[in-house]
Amino acid sequence: MTKNKSAKSAFAISNQQTCSPGLNKAILFSTVTISGGAVMILELLGTRIIAPFYGVSLYVWSSLITVTMIALAIGYYLGGYCADRFQRLRLSHVAMIAAFATVIIPFISGPVLTMTNPLGLRAGAFVSSFILFGTPLTALAMFGPFVIKMATRDLKGVGTAAGSVYAVSTVGSVLGTVLLGFYLLPQFGSRTIVFSLSLVLLMLAAFWVVLDNRQKKQSSGSILPLAIIAVISVVMATNGFAKSEGKTSGFNMLHEEESIYGWVRVVEDVNKGYRMLLSDASVLSAVDKRSGHSLLSYQWVLGGLQQFRPKAEQALLIGLGGGHVAKELKSKGVTTDTIEIDSAVAQASLDYFNFKPTGDFIVGDARYEIRQLHKRYDFIIHDCFTGGSEPTHLLTQEMLTQLRGLLTKSGILALNYVGFTKGEGSDAVQSVYKTLQTVLPNIRVFITDKEEFTDFIFLASAEPLLLDRNSSEFRVSWLLDHEYHFKDSPTAIVFTDDYNPVESMQLRKAENYREVFIQRVAPELLQIL
Repeated sequence: MTKNKSAKSAFAISNQQTCSPGLNKAILFSTVTISGGAVMILELLGTRIIAPFYGVSLYVWSSLITVTMIALAIGYYLGGYCADRFQRLRLSHVAMIAAFATVIIPFISGPVLTMTNPLGLRAGAFVSSFILFGTPLTALAMFGPFVIKMATRDLKGVGTAAGSVYAVSTVGSVLGTVLLGFYLLPQFGSRTIVFSLSLVLLMLAAFWVVLDNRQKKQSSGSILPLAIIAVISVVMATNGFAKSEGKTSGFNMLHEEESIYGWVRVVEDVNKGYRMLLSDASVLSAVDKRSGHSLLSYQWVLGGLQQFRPKAEQALLIGLGGGHVAKELKSKGVTTDTIEIDSAVAQASLDYFNFKPTGDFIVGDARYEIRQLHKRYDFIIHDCFTGGSEPTHLLTQEMLTQLRGLLTKSGILALNYVGFTKGEGSDAVQSVYKTLQTVLPNIRVFITDKEEFTDFIFLASAEPLLLDRNSSEFRVSWLLDHEYHFKDSPTAIVFTDDYNPVESMQLRKAENYREVFIQRVAPELLQIL
């Protein structure tokens, strides 16, 4: 009994060294609310910072979530260890570390992403996530143990204090997630949010410095390092706010906008006279300014679908890009409804690529929007390539079956898919072909380049797809020369909503596409900050 009483007394004395009996719990809970919200804001911003380089895939999300969990585990342990053993380490120090580690993210993200590129998509995404976000997330996780110790008066209150702190921290995470996704990101860019978050953490650190000084818990000598870091952080944040987005040699940035789906930019190659519409690492449109013609050969193929159905009148384009396919069809008298998931892309097509809708102009996710359609189309064009891969939910048997239901009796479903003719990743192309076979019986496939890495244009219909070999039309002879025939593949599967390993099958393609982008365009255009 005496021993327990002595232990309890020692515990209380230890806590008296780190907290004031009069310290308002509202202050402590507000602190962990901010730290919890900051954790989720940084985790979610990670996808926006890394996505232009590594894409928005399961691998990127898995990397960020894994790094967050590792950082939280380390931070919880370090926070508890330091709170017990290092009386001079205050919460203000931890907040200052979090602020500084956050403010430097925009300044090091470009070099870090470039440095990790040789590691490949999976390892590169993980290592870059760890370098960029590991330190600030670890520091933010340390808040919890520090606050638990300050909120605890005796052994009887440990469970309540711990439960309350982590509950409030979780509420902060919820608020941070909602605030970023519903308001901040649609209204402000990632750069602005990162610098603003660092300043919020800096002010939190300053608040705890003042509070500790009032309670005489912090010596004047320990304030100097905090002041130096604070000044450096403020200068960096101020410079970051004032600095315009980095310019890329040889390119003019006409427009950029961060949407909830990607980093949309309109850039001009001043040397070649090209105008491009980019979304993250995807070239959605590229035109020669002098002629106005698209530089993406697959779009030229899709614009010539009337070679198969001369009497076609109605088309549906899923994946607008710059609207060039719709313009090509319009010149042949075909009215085209369009579906584009990203409002920023849709607006850019109107403002910078002279696109004028000839049919319904729909902004939304295709899986949802096609269920609202009650028309029948002669052509349905599925063109949703983005960031080195296709959205997996748009390639399933169920999705393609829904599209078949919108075709006329002789209608054609055209699908553009970038992939390999052989080697690793070719099974993804084979699987797209096999999935289409379960939906429509007549399929012809054409490639834009007779190379290993190329665009595959799948044409599928309930009726035969015929071309006149005696035609003098150049497009017909070109198509016949670029037709591709598949051989049976034992590794090909049918993609369904239940089983859809597209992302793992597209790994090589995503990495190869990024290399092509870096070589042909510019690596700086893959760096958002």
